[in-house]
Amino acid sequence: MKILLYFEGESVISKSGIGRAFKHQQRALESAGIEFTTDPWCPDYDILHINTYYMNSEAIVKNAREHGKKVIYHAHSTEEDFRNSFTLSNTISPAVKKWLMHLYTQADALITPTPYSKKILEGYGIQLPIFAVSNGIDLKRYQRNPDKIEAFRKYFSLKPNDKVVIGVGLLFQRKGLPDFVEVAKRLPDYKFIWFGDTSRLIIPKEMSDLVDNNEIPNLIFPGYVKGGIIEGAYSDADCFFFPSYEETEGIVVLEALAGKCPTVVRDIGAFHPWLQDGKNCYMGSNNDEFVGKIRGVVERDLKDLTNAGYQTAEERSIESVGQQLKEVYEFVMNHEDMMK
Repeated sequence: MKILLYFEGESVISKSGIGRAFKHQQRALESAGIEFTTDPWCPDYDILHINTYYMNSEAIVKNAREHGKKVIYHAHSTEEDFRNSFTLSNTISPAVKKWLMHLYTQADALITPTPYSKKILEGYGIQLPIFAVSNGIDLKRYQRNPDKIEAFRKYFSLKPNDKVVIGVGLLFQRKGLPDFVEVAKRLPDYKFIWFGDTSRLIIPKEMSDLVDNNEIPNLIFPGYVKGGIIEGAYSDADCFFFPSYEETEGIVVLEALAGKCPTVVRDIGAFHPWLQDGKNCYMGSNNDEFVGKIRGVVERDLKDLTNAGYQTAEERSIESVGQQLKEVYEFVMNHEDMMK
């Protein structure tokens, strides 16, 4: 069994969650001993596992069908998580949904990261088999490392008594960026750092202004930072705060859990049932609740849940995802009647 992993426009969206998910897939297949290629015109493969939605993606699917290959679409995106992102995203989201449906329904089966996103796709009326498989997490990468912590603290000139809250994501309203800014205002004794960047050409002016005209002294927007600095942040920060309104999974949450960073998130469908308030993270529904939960976490007034959070990340390790993908591939290969 050989898999063609396809990802269109990797140079453009490699920094996104989908980009990281694609890298995780390659690692997962290696861990499971599954042969794969990323060459879209490779003739000798059995299943096309496709991750993206641009015009070439449809051509790749058509070519696979013409050569008798099975097709699995990885449904990273829905109309719901497209909204409140790019400029005009809410206006064109119905068209995006129509396009996604057109692509997804050409597959033999779908993979999507969570039971929540599976339920959304089923609500679209899709009749294909849909498998919920996490995007996974590289646990070793986020293990506590003194050198990475030092790099993080030096990069931001942090003092020993500084209390730090981090967030990670694209500069979207959907990610809860305005809420992160508001909470930072209300907790001036803590340093807030939002890692991530997005071209100002494709996001609304209000989001650009929050970042480019930031005058909050305890709030830092360093842009896109990778490697040891952000990995050190995950294991050294006092709190990871992610007030996103909509996700299909949220890889950055898995990264925080793997780094044993105390985690506060918005209580949204994507996080159920794998995240539970007061068990492996803390959840809130508005900024008043976020302020209280973050203060309780940072001041150690709330119970430390990081070990339970790490166990949740362990369940979604690269190795575990590899075995789950193998099962999905075998299912598709063994059901000849699925070919359209």
